Amino acid sequence: MTEYTTHRFQAVSRYTVSIGYDRRLYSHDIRASIAHAQMLGRQGIIPEGDSEAIVHGLKQVRQEIDDGTFPWLEELEDLHMNIERRLHELVGEPAGRLHTARSRNDQVETAMRLYLREAVQAITAEVHRLQGVLLGLADAHTETLMPGYTHLQRAQPVLLAHHLLAYVGMFERDASRLADCARRANVLPLGSGALAGVPYPIDRAFVAQELEFEAISTNSLDAVSDRDYLVEFLAAAAACMMHCSRLAEEVVLWSSEEFGFIRLSDAWTTGSSIMPQKRNPDFAELARGKTGRVYGHLLGLLTVLKGLPLAYNRDLQEDKEAVFDTVDTLEATLDVFCGMLSSVEVDTERMRSAAEEGSLLATDLADYLVGKGIPFRDAHAAVSKLCELADQQGRPVRELPLEEYQRFSPAFDLDVFEMTAATSAAARDVAGGTAPKQVAVELQAARKRWEKASAG
Repeated sequence: MTEYTTHRFQAVSRYTVSIGYDRRLYSHDIRASIAHAQMLGRQGIIPEGDSEAIVHGLKQVRQEIDDGTFPWLEELEDLHMNIERRLHELVGEPAGRLHTARSRNDQVETAMRLYLREAVQAITAEVHRLQGVLLGLADAHTETLMPGYTHLQRAQPVLLAHHLLAYVGMFERDASRLADCARRANVLPLGSGALAGVPYPIDRAFVAQELEFEAISTNSLDAVSDRDYLVEFLAAAAACMMHCSRLAEEVVLWSSEEFGFIRLSDAWTTGSSIMPQKRNPDFAELARGKTGRVYGHLLGLLTVLKGLPLAYNRDLQEDKEAVFDTVDTLEATLDVFCGMLSSVEVDTERMRSAAEEGSLLATDLADYLVGKGIPFRDAHAAVSKLCELADQQGRPVRELPLEEYQRFSPAFDLDVFEMTAATSAAARDVAGGTAPKQVAVELQAARKRWEKASAG
């Protein structure tokens, strides 16, 4: 065999191998196998003694993997065959009975559902932790004024707490989507066999109870080929990463010299290889970049699934790397944001000053005229012309004299100069508005929901 032929043979042999990544499922696979072996013994499908030997051997295998002494063999292709081979070395003939009444098709699906259930729980805890950080920041800035933006142009004054609570709400929806995904993932497929069920008197209810599944799959064809719950997870993860990315973008903008609203701790910035003065928000930038990576995993799995006939097809092996990488990426991103935002310094004076500059009170001026009996469209036109004049003169609207105001509407009077960014925010005293009283209500309600969700 030539060197090229040998290389090609090895490459082709590795093409189907999944042990490099599916070993991550070992604890879930062993847990499911233990429950399956116990059920086989209880039902008299295999001798009780064999069942006990298998369970003991599986626990020993799990300990070896935990300790890092387990001998992984790539030529055995996947996690399941590696565990079964080692089990046979440990307990002998009884190991050959473990695979009774199951297929790798329903076996791997069970392990994957156990894994995802655990991963969602960990990610949800990180989402709640980040919400806690944001709530703490909001609580510290219930009086801090800042410009609110539309089209990235200064629009109206808002409270920083109000802005931060918007992200608390986004992450609350993320936690809700993850919970919904976990509920649909919590269905036991074991017992479906390769695709048609198994010809043994198995007790699926017992296995479901042992593995804490809330339901049992009702169609064996669907059970071994269903990856909807993984699509849901990837979609929920993509939405959560999108929210992180939006927050990252604001961290990048706000920490720039042009904005100067916040200062990131040195631990969450990096320097430049050539420019000594630079403090780059690399962690936030990487979060933006990694968001596209998670999006790609979602699209990739949807593409894998779109043309598959029932039931199992080897294409489905491609689900794992996408899910594993998404779990790792999202957990790391949430952890980074918790640390980064916990140490951020807010320049409250810079924010307040920006909220009072330019024409941020233009809408309030129009509302002022409406209060004087002017139709809103006429008021809007008058204030628009007033703002144009201020731009031409290169000064804020509030610095124009009263006579300039009255050029566009005689309804303007001296009380117009009593308007400030603070009075503008206070005027938005409607449910969900940025008035301090409403933000206090919003903050209290959000904290109660967060405490309840975190405790649950």
